[in-house]
Amino acid sequence: MKAFAVAAFVLAAVAAPSAQAADSVMLTGTIGSRAILIVNGSAPKTVAVGESFQGVKLVSLQSEQAVVESEGKRVTLRMDTPVSIGGGGSSGGSGNRIVLPADSRGHFMTQGLINDRPVTFMLDTGATTVAMSVADAQRIGLDYSKGRPVQVNTANGVAPGYLLRLRSVRVGDVEVYDLEAIVSPQSMPFVLLGNSFINRFSMRRDADQMVLEKRY
Repeated sequence: MKAFAVAAFVLAAVAAPSAQAADSVMLTGTIGSRAILIVNGSAPKTVAVGESFQGVKLVSLQSEQAVVESEGKRVTLRMDTPVSIGGGGSSGGSGNRIVLPADSRGHFMTQGLINDRPVTFMLDTGATTVAMSVADAQRIGLDYSKGRPVQVNTANGVAPGYLLRLRSVRVGDVEVYDLEAIVSPQSMPFVLLGNSFINRFSMRRDADQMVLEKRY
């Protein structure tokens, strides 16, 4: 496995296809009394209580929780956890398309879920599998010690790691199942979204966006 890339964390949007009704909504932060929302893969947008953005109305806001409404349906959002809402969405991760905008350093970052637990991903075609640190594995409750011991090439040389399979990985409303992953002792500020995930998609660069279309 190639050496892990290291880059500064930059918040970027979870992307889903555009629609009149909100398919995917995520709360990514707050600024005072305003929520920062990502709707159907939009750039993050600050919204005040009572205001609407792309068909989603912010009903109420607390420290790390918001209530939004779309087409008469209300849902509670928790920080960095994508939620499907409205007539076009599905909570089962049945979408097929991901669009990731490049950050100022050219990296493709996104929030997502591993086994229904929130993580920060960086798309990395140089990583053989989904790859994460021991700290991230522990945080999401992954018992990596049951994985197969392997040798991992890191920036600091060869280190022991664990190869295992993830039940599911989700980005926006796109979910894939039964993926290989490696847990490494190297400290990383995010999870590498490597080729065990990428190979399930056709991938193309469109200006400053990376578009992934699910193949299976």
